[in-house]
Amino acid sequence: MASSLQLGQCLRGQNGIYTIGKQLQETVWLASNQPVIVKSVTHFRLQNERDIVEPSDPPAIVLKYLDDNLPNASVSKRLTNQEIKYVARSILEALKVLHDNSFVHTDIKLDNILVNYGQGDVRFTGVQLADCGNTVPEDSAYAKGGGLIGAPIWRSPEAQLRIGWGTQTDIWSFGALLITLLYGGNFFLFKPDVPAGHDDYELQILQRQCQFFGPFPLTYREICPPETLSILVYIMKRIPQEIKPFSRISE
Repeated sequence: MASSLQLGQCLRGQNGIYTIGKQLQETVWLASNQPVIVKSVTHFRLQNERDIVEPSDPPAIVLKYLDDNLPNASVSKRLTNQEIKYVARSILEALKVLHDNSFVHTDIKLDNILVNYGQGDVRFTGVQLADCGNTVPEDSAYAKGGGLIGAPIWRSPEAQLRIGWGTQTDIWSFGALLITLLYGGNFFLFKPDVPAGHDDYELQILQRQCQFFGPFPLTYREICPPETLSILVYIMKRIPQEIKPFSRISE
């Protein structure tokens, strides 16, 4: 269906007036006032959604435009340690807002991290967490009932098993994302040996999660004498006076 929007047309939104300057696709337009996308359907650069008040037909929203997403940025050039810390801190700040209000994002992954480029040692001037379309309250029936969320390769074990999940599932996905950035080269720790869509795809992901982060194998008792265990227990009991919360681990 053809759009009734026209070049030069002014759209009045909740946060300003936007002038349409260029059509990108049938339902995608560039508008001036600030770099934004005007769109009436889903777009992967979703961030700062605003409803267009006038005209009310066709329905339209204004989305803030960012230069790229993290998969493209990290594949074109491996992120430096400084850039990884900058990205991690930005994601943590976004998650803190959600988690402090008892919301779970449910879909933390590289594709949902958007960036703006700049000059300097850190090539990013801004990092945004996008795609909050599946964000739900932690105490919702969907979360408590273990509703299916996210992409399998980023999904936490409890979400894979559908036994109920909360904000911790975002923390797991964030950790998996961070491992991918640290290794670089499009590396995925839990990548299975079969393609997506295979009957064993999700099962193999869960097996790899258990392989790397599951219970200690019983054979560890054979290679770890009691004296070593005693030392490890002693070290683990020496808890620092201040334990940083998850939102501050990038400091």
